[in-house]
Amino acid sequence: MNNLSSPQVAVYLEIFLLFLAFVTALILYFLVRIVVLKSLISRGKYAGTFLFRLNLPIVFLSVTLVLKIKSIRDALFPSQKFNLYLDAALIFFFVFFLVRLIDAFLQSWYTKRSLSFPLPRVLHGLILAVIYSFILFIILNGILGISITPFLATSALLTMILGLAFQGVLSNILSGMSLHFTKSFNKGDWIQVGSNEGVVIDTNWRETRIKDRYSNIIVIPNNTIASEKITNFSYPDKKTALTIPVKASYGAPPSAVLEALYEAAANVPEVLSSPKPEAYVLSYDDFGISYLLKFWIKDFDRKHPIIGEVGKLIWYKFKRRNIEIPVPLSDKLGTVLKSFKEKGGVPVFDEDKERNFEDLVKSSFFRYQSGKREEELFVPEDEIREFAALVRRHRFAHGEIIFKQGDKGKSCYIVVKGMIRGEIVYEEKGKKYTSEFKMEPGGIFGEMSLFTGMLRTATGVVEVESELLEVRAENFAFLLERNPGVADVIADIVSKRNENNQEFLKKIKELSEHDIEQSISKRSILERLKRFIIRKS
Repeated sequence: MNNLSSPQVAVYLEIFLLFLAFVTALILYFLVRIVVLKSLISRGKYAGTFLFRLNLPIVFLSVTLVLKIKSIRDALFPSQKFNLYLDAALIFFFVFFLVRLIDAFLQSWYTKRSLSFPLPRVLHGLILAVIYSFILFIILNGILGISITPFLATSALLTMILGLAFQGVLSNILSGMSLHFTKSFNKGDWIQVGSNEGVVIDTNWRETRIKDRYSNIIVIPNNTIASEKITNFSYPDKKTALTIPVKASYGAPPSAVLEALYEAAANVPEVLSSPKPEAYVLSYDDFGISYLLKFWIKDFDRKHPIIGEVGKLIWYKFKRRNIEIPVPLSDKLGTVLKSFKEKGGVPVFDEDKERNFEDLVKSSFFRYQSGKREEELFVPEDEIREFAALVRRHRFAHGEIIFKQGDKGKSCYIVVKGMIRGEIVYEEKGKKYTSEFKMEPGGIFGEMSLFTGMLRTATGVVEVESELLEVRAENFAFLLERNPGVADVIADIVSKRNENNQEFLKKIKELSEHDIEQSISKRSILERLKRFIIRKS
């Protein structure tokens, strides 16, 4: 019994009770963390995030305050020395609470405004650790009277040993801090580091992780990034310029090539309209003229698909304008030989003419639209065959815009393959509406502008890759010259159609009252068709 009541046993008992209080505080901390705070955070409550940061100091401060109650303190810790320890713990946890409270306010302020905290997690944690250590040393020295000189000497030696052992780790930490403060990149930015290109998905004290175009995660140490050239495609904004080098033959006028390049970029929805695409003549080379197309995009993740789409449209637009891309001589010779038949080496186009003729006859272009003779041809087939040699066959890629509403029109189109979507923007009672229609093989569109002189009443967009026959005003003049009666038939068809659609045409803001009156006047249409012949002659 004497041993149990000795001062040494009393000290051990107080140490055990203090340890038990510490364990109780930890249990309370984890219970509050799991049960209360996580349920608030899962519901998106800012209060949950705020309390989550204050949970640890509040629990330990509360337990210390309970132990400081006189009746509990006298029962558990009767010695004056442990009472002094409780005072020191109370001061430390109170200051700990104040520091965490200020830190929680700052972090909540940034979170509510959807802003990233200005300090990286590593530096943020390091600063807090230094503050807590500084407070602890002051309390040890000022309240408990414990000399901190041995601690400082030991910590300096320990720091030197750890610094030598973790040189690479420290290098990555310092490099990570440098990258953060210089704001070289942020999470979500597209960057290129050396030969690696991808979007930043995470950066921490040791490494930066980027996701490349093949969905691979590339882990790059921060000290490697700091020593490499960094290209940030998302800074200062999301706009990034892409370029496509192109070569065209000397036979193509540069103005026609530049126009085709502009159109190819402008027809891709993901290419920005501001800044506008740019095209330049770069150099005059042995086999042709080199050009450069430059355009801007926002979604750098789609870089290659967008370049591919623009490149595809360049091919179609070059093909329609007969702009040749220089090829090796052997390939060129093979193409030339294929274009000739064995009859004296004279190129013939009977095959193309026959194809055009068959497609024209199948279409509704030369057929009555109503009445007893509906669907009958009003032009003899032999005349259509001659006319077929004049029209031009074009191929269009998906998404290309053939013409826009409000443009002037001097030609119309017959759908041979594919599908065209027409979009009409009109106004009714002060509100804008869009009406759409589809034109399938055999259909004709754009003829209203050709025959009446009106501005285009719709925008023609290629729904799927299509093949079209283009009929220009000068082509039509050839037909009217040989068949004057055709003008009367066409004028009658067009005037009746526009008269039926008169109320709808008034809703299209690009058309004036005069335009609509002219379009429903058979006489005005006849006069326009006669002018085709006059211009030709």
